[in-house]
Amino acid sequence: MSGGIGTARGVVLSVGAVLGPGVLVLPAIAVRVAGPASLVAWAALLCVSALIATSFAALGARYPDAGGVAAFTRRAFGARAAAVVGCWLYTAVPAGVVAGSIAGARYTTAALGAPSAVTGVTAAVLLGVVYAANLVGLRLSARLQLGLTGVLIAILVAVLTVAGPHVDPHRITPFAPHGVAGVGSAVAVLFVAICGWEATANLSAEFTHPTQVRRAAIASLTIVAVLYTGLAVCTVGVLGDDAGDTTVPLMRLLAPADHTWAATIIAAAAVLFTVAASITFVAASARAGMSLAHHHILPTILAVTGHDAEPRRHVLVQATAATAIAGAAAAAPHTITVETLMRVFAAMLACVTLAGLAAAARLLPRPRQRAGAAVAALAVTVVATLSTAFLLAPAVVAVVVLARRRPAPPTTDPPSSAGNGARPDIRDGTHVDPVTALGGIR
Repeated sequence: MSGGIGTARGVVLSVGAVLGPGVLVLPAIAVRVAGPASLVAWAALLCVSALIATSFAALGARYPDAGGVAAFTRRAFGARAAAVVGCWLYTAVPAGVVAGSIAGARYTTAALGAPSAVTGVTAAVLLGVVYAANLVGLRLSARLQLGLTGVLIAILVAVLTVAGPHVDPHRITPFAPHGVAGVGSAVAVLFVAICGWEATANLSAEFTHPTQVRRAAIASLTIVAVLYTGLAVCTVGVLGDDAGDTTVPLMRLLAPADHTWAATIIAAAAVLFTVAASITFVAASARAGMSLAHHHILPTILAVTGHDAEPRRHVLVQATAATAIAGAAAAAPHTITVETLMRVFAAMLACVTLAGLAAAARLLPRPRQRAGAAVAALAVTVVATLSTAFLLAPAVVAVVVLARRRPAPPTTDPPSSAGNGARPDIRDGTHVDPVTALGGIR
């Protein structure tokens, strides 16, 4: 697709990826485990989020490629490491999308007071919308997400406007009732809230000019930081200790307005947060799959695209996997829970993010950029260790990938995700294809 993403659409996709359905419940859960000290966890993670976003933006601007973090990893550490990273993202997304759809559906039915039986149907509809949007192509899905993201930002602003005047400073004491351990638990819980930057890295080759990658990252980071900070402060200052006792904390924040439309607004927010984030993750995963197929890590038949270079075969593969996971979750709801799927997803993405930051620390030209990436990598390592047993999921994927025979060299003249083939390599001004610029499988 030629010239598919400008700065505005890049901001939309980035904000939509980071502001996922977790924002509906994570601030309240963080207050439950850490008390008002959850604000410290938020501050720390937003600082880490800034380092992650700027590191990936710098890599994407310098090395635009649909392979995203996997492509960066290939440049820094070789083909086999890149194969593992690409498969982490590719296998993580179906689980995360299903978890988000179920969580969003539950929130919607709770906000509207609908029967619990409606939850499954709502989740299925959300999944259908997400994959259908990606089947029509990135250009149309980005237009859809432009509207979705604008509405959900407006909803959050409305919530903060209503709740802000009711913040009570007395609710901030005692500040750390659960000590340092509580803050650590809050960090582990909230890491899901800053996931998304690694997904937008896969869209770097879709931008019309590499400089737009940085601009989109800075703008989206600003929006995310402002909204998350406001939501965290309002959750602590308005709900206090009661935050963790409700399944619909945003509804409670709107309670002072005492309007009958509050339930409808929150139900809409649940749907929009779920769909907006999932669209970007599926788009990123499909493009990662294209890179994996091109390098013979996935079947080469999946490297085929239509006339518009959209990876629809990978979208269908992802949809099939998500359907299977959703069916298993419906059949065994007490075993395959939303929390389990979300924590597997978070563990996978933590590993993807860590690999990307390690690549940034090695590849970026400026010492300040490398230092920022190294600091972020250390922070993500600490967070990843908090995933404990859920790290088995990325470990299993890594073992399976590394046990395969060494993949063949990439196919000749791969389809460009940007549609126009060559892109300027800003290192020397020459024109190189965004995939073959990786130098192939070594």
